Amino acid sequence: MNEKPISALAIQGVNRTIYPAPFASVVAGRTKRRLGDHFGLTHFGVNLTQLAPGAASALLHRHSLEDELIYIISGTAVLILDGEEFVLKSGDCCGFKAGGQAHRLLNRSDGPVSYLEIGNRAPADEVEYPNDDLKVGTAPDGSRFAAHKDGTPY
Repeated sequence: MNEKPISALAIQGVNRTIYPAPFASVVAGRTKRRLGDHFGLTHFGVNLTQLAPGAASALLHRHSLEDELIYIISGTAVLILDGEEFVLKSGDCCGFKAGGQAHRLLNRSDGPVSYLEIGNRAPADEVEYPNDDLKVGTAPDGSRFAAHKDGTPY
């Protein structure tokens, strides 16, 4: 466990995703620095996420058990909430209640967007993607998996 202060930018960024092809390409250009994991946090997660121009945070989605909050640090992002669009700039934030509106962020600008993602870590959370044949669930061992909406694996 790490309990000493550190620059958030010194924490290794990851570009991996659980999305299978062809969905993985949607989040190309997204980098997450898992701040909560660095400090061994288990009750909630905190990510410093950066979107390159043209990148998306995720597919349009909603969590069954996980509340989320985003806070824009820098840049200009477009928040999609069930099809409605909102421009978010530095200092703007939005929260997403579990089971609430489907959401995602897009970077349609010419510069990078940096934001914090904060969410609880509900062990049995499932993620619904209303516009795509995809669902993400949690296996009995706690690992996450992606499947078609009918449950067949990719």
